[in-house]
Amino acid sequence: MPKENSTLVQCYHCGEDCPDKPIHAHDKLFCCEGCKMVYEILNQNGLCDYYSISSNPGINQKIKVRQNKFSFLDDAGVQQSLAVFKDEKQTHITLYLPQVHCSSCLWLLENLYRLNEGIISSKVNFSRKEADIVFNHHSVSMRAVAELLTSIGYEPYISLHDAKQAKPVLDRSKIYKLGIAGFCFGNIMMLSFPEYLGIDTKELQLLLMFRYLNLLLSLPVLFYSCSEFYMSAWKSLKHHFLNIDVPIVVAVIATFGRSIYEIITGTGGGYFDSMSGIIFFMLIGRVLQDKTYDHLSFERDYTSYFPIAVTKVTDENEQTVTLPEIKLNDTLLIHNQELIPADGILTRGKAMIDYSFVTGESMAVEKEMGEIIYAGGKQIGSNIEMLVIKEVAQSYLTKLWNQDEYRKNKIDDERSFVHIIAQFFTWVVLLLSITSAVYWYFHDPSRMWSAATAVLIVACPCALLLSNTFTNGNILRLLGKKHLYLRNAQTIEDIANIDCIVFDKTGTLTTGRYVDIHYQGKVLSTDIKNKITALASQSTHPMSKAIAGWANGSGRLKVDAFEEKPGNGIEGIINGSFIRLGSKNYITGNNQAGDNESTVYISVNNDVFGKFIFKNQYRENIPGMIRGLRRKYDLAVLSGDNAGELEYLQELLGFNAIILFHQKPQDKLDAILALQKRGKKVMMIGDGLNDAGALRQADVGIAVTENSNNFTPSSDGILEVGELPFLNKFIQLCKDNKRIVMISFAVSILYNIVGNYYAIQGHLSSIRAAILMPASTISILIITYGLSNFSAWRRKLKV
Repeated sequence: MPKENSTLVQCYHCGEDCPDKPIHAHDKLFCCEGCKMVYEILNQNGLCDYYSISSNPGINQKIKVRQNKFSFLDDAGVQQSLAVFKDEKQTHITLYLPQVHCSSCLWLLENLYRLNEGIISSKVNFSRKEADIVFNHHSVSMRAVAELLTSIGYEPYISLHDAKQAKPVLDRSKIYKLGIAGFCFGNIMMLSFPEYLGIDTKELQLLLMFRYLNLLLSLPVLFYSCSEFYMSAWKSLKHHFLNIDVPIVVAVIATFGRSIYEIITGTGGGYFDSMSGIIFFMLIGRVLQDKTYDHLSFERDYTSYFPIAVTKVTDENEQTVTLPEIKLNDTLLIHNQELIPADGILTRGKAMIDYSFVTGESMAVEKEMGEIIYAGGKQIGSNIEMLVIKEVAQSYLTKLWNQDEYRKNKIDDERSFVHIIAQFFTWVVLLLSITSAVYWYFHDPSRMWSAATAVLIVACPCALLLSNTFTNGNILRLLGKKHLYLRNAQTIEDIANIDCIVFDKTGTLTTGRYVDIHYQGKVLSTDIKNKITALASQSTHPMSKAIAGWANGSGRLKVDAFEEKPGNGIEGIINGSFIRLGSKNYITGNNQAGDNESTVYISVNNDVFGKFIFKNQYRENIPGMIRGLRRKYDLAVLSGDNAGELEYLQELLGFNAIILFHQKPQDKLDAILALQKRGKKVMMIGDGLNDAGALRQADVGIAVTENSNNFTPSSDGILEVGELPFLNKFIQLCKDNKRIVMISFAVSILYNIVGNYYAIQGHLSSIRAAILMPASTISILIITYGLSNFSAWRRKLKV
C-alpha cells in the first residue's frame, strides 16, 4: 500500500511524492497516469510480484509515450539497419535502455514476453544497459516493441547515425564526488589546525566559528560524495545481503553523529576531518578500482575479437584476410561449414544457412541470390559469394560465442564462495566493532570511539573480491595477446585442472600444407583437374585444400548437389560429372586395411580413378612441445587418417599414449567419454571440422584456427595455430593464476588481521584507517598485476 502521513503521500509504483491530488485507482495512489498505466499493465499480466523484489521499484513515469514518436521504426530501411538478425519468423534487435538501474529492472525487462506474446525472449546486459530482444514480427512490430518499453519506463535510446545506437558520455559523477570530497576535506583540515595546535582562550569565538564552518563543509561530503556508498548499502540490505559498504556507511553516520554531539555540547570539535577523509580516500580507491576494471574490460572486449580469417574475392583473385580488413561492398567467398562474418547480400550460388548459432534452431534456411544473409550463420553446402552491406560485427560474434546456451560451466558470481566469504566477513566486522566499543566503554571511554570506527573502516573484504576478479582479468588479457582467446574466466581454472590432453592430428599437429603429394591411378585430363579443383575448393579441410592446390585448375566452376560428410569425404556434380573425394571405404566401399599412408581416393561418375598419397608435415616445434607435455600429462591422438604414422607418433608421445586412427566424429566423442569415465580431466585440441562433438564433451575444448572461420560455439577457447607450441606454457600460466589468487587472498587476510588488531586496541585513528583501506585495494591490484605479468614474463609469454 502507498506510504502516507499527514503531509506526504508516496506513489505506489515509483515511490515519489504525489501531487496535491493523487490519482486513486485499484485501492492505491499514483502520482501520474504513467505510473497508474504501468501498474495496470503489470496487474493484467500477473506481474505484480515485480513489487515484491523491492518496495516501490518503479521508475518515474511522468513522460508518456508521445504519439508517432517511434513512427520512423515502420520504415523497412530503418528496421533493416537496426536488426541484427531476421528470418521468416523472428527479428533480433539490441536496444540501449539508459533507465536500467536495479534488479527489479532486470526482472521486468526479462519478462517482456508476459506483457506481449509476440516477444519471444529478452536478455539484459546490466553493465552495458542493453537488452537483446527477439520478437515475432508477424505478431508485433519493432515500433510496438519500442512503445511497450517506453510505456513501462524504459524508453530506448535509438540513433540512426551510421545505423549504430549511440551511448551517452562517460558517467563522471564519481569523479565529481571525489573532487568535492577532496576540496572539503582539505579545508576542514586547514580550519582544524588551530584546534589541533591549541588556541588561546580569548579566541573561543573564533574556535566556535571554525567548528561550524567545518560542519557546513562536511554536509556536501555527507549528502553528495557519500551517496555512492549509501545506494550500494541500501540495495544490499533490501536484498538481504550485507556488502562491504554497510560498515562504511555505519562508520560515516556514527562519526558525523558523534561530531554533531560534541559541537552542540561544547565538548570538542568533532571528527569532521576524519569523516570527510574516510569518504575522500575511499572514493580514491573506488575510482582507481573502476578505472582498472574498465581497462581490463576494454582489453577483454578488444582481444576477444578472436582470430577468424575469410576469403576475399578481388578481380577474380582470392586472398585470405582477417575480419578487421573487411570493408563495405567487399565480396567474400564462404566455404562449406564457414561462419558468415557480416551481414550481406548473396551474389553467387545457393546458400543453405545454419542459424543455430543465432537462434538455436538446427534447420538450415535456403537463400537465393539477392537475399540478405546475416552474420553468425554457417554455410552448409557448396561455396557462395556475398556482398558485404554492414561492417563486420566482431563484438556480435563474440557475444554469440559467449551466450549461455553454449556454456558448460555456469557460475553465479553473486553467490560464489568469494562473495560468501565477504558477507561472513562483514558480519564479523560489525561484531568486532560493537565488542570493542563495549569493552573500551568500561575500561577507557576515551578509546571507545576511535576503536569502534577504526574497526569499521579498516576492514576490507573487498580486497578478497578483487583478488580473484583482477587476476583472472589480467590472465585473460595476457593470453589474448598471445592469441589464445578463452570464453570466460572459469576456463582458466578448468585448464589448470586438466590431467589429459587429446590432439586431433590433421590440421592440428600437422600443417595441412602437404609439400609432397603423389597421385596414383588413371590419367587426369585438364577438364577433370578443373572439376577436382572446383569440388575440393568447397571444403576447408586441409587435405581438400592441398588437392585443390595440386590440381591447380579453375575453382570457380559451379558445383551442384554438393555434400560434405565429416570423417568421410565430399561429393558434388560439376558440369554433369559426379565427382567424389574421400576415404577408401567412402569411395570404394572396401573397409579393409591396406594403406599405410594418408590417402584420399577419387571417383568420377562412380568410376574409381585413383588416389592421392600425402606425406604429413608436422608443425615446427611440435615435437618439443609434446616432449614437454608427456612428462606431466596423459596424451592421446585421435586421427581420421590411417595408421601409417603409428610408429612415429608412438615414439613421440610415449608408449603409454593412446593413439587411435580411422576415427569418425562419433568415435572421437566416445573416446573423450571413455577417458572421463576413468576420472580424467580432458583437454581436447582440434580444428573444429570433425571435432565439434569432442570439443563440447571435453572439460576444455580448444579450437585451433588457420586461414578459416570454421570454429564452433562448442569450444571453450580459440587458438591461432601458430601459437600451439606454447601450449605447455599456457597451461602453466593458468596454474599460476590460482597461486596468485591464493597469495593475494593471504595478503588481504593478513592486512585485515593486523589492521583490526591495532584498531581494536584504539591505537589506529579513523583517518589512518581510511587511508589504509584503499591502500589495501591498491596493493591487491599491484600484487595481481605484478605477479601475473611476472609469471607471463618468466614463461616467455609477455608480448
